[in-house]
Amino acid sequence: MLTEEVIMDVQQVLAGAQESMSVRRVFGDPIQVDGSTIVPVAKIGGGGGGGAKGTDEGGVGFGLAARPAGVYVIRNGDARWRPAIDVNRVILGGQLVAVTALLTLGPAVRRWLSHRSGSRMET
Repeated sequence: MLTEEVIMDVQQVLAGAQESMSVRRVFGDPIQVDGSTIVPVAKIGGGGGGGAKGTDEGGVGFGLAARPAGVYVIRNGDARWRPAIDVNRVILGGQLVAVTALLTLGPAVRRWLSHRSGSRMET
């Protein structure tokens, strides 16, 4: 049986999670600049959990992650999407492609070089 204190903690965490996952977290407050309206957008993710041990011990938790996705620029009734560029993700992607290419092509290039140098020795 959960104590009244643990039940209140769970309710507080759930209320906080509900507030955190609102539309206000995804779409920021519109900004007016030179006749244009800019609406910032973020990608939001979260999760939570809880547990109890016996009747007196228990706990709950909630985590939230947010990162910029881009902005909507609204000008003269025309809305355009401008994505946010995550430079770290672009660099990581390039590194993964380079490592994959080296691991895949490395043995083939070594075989080709050894075959090429072997044919030179025969002439």
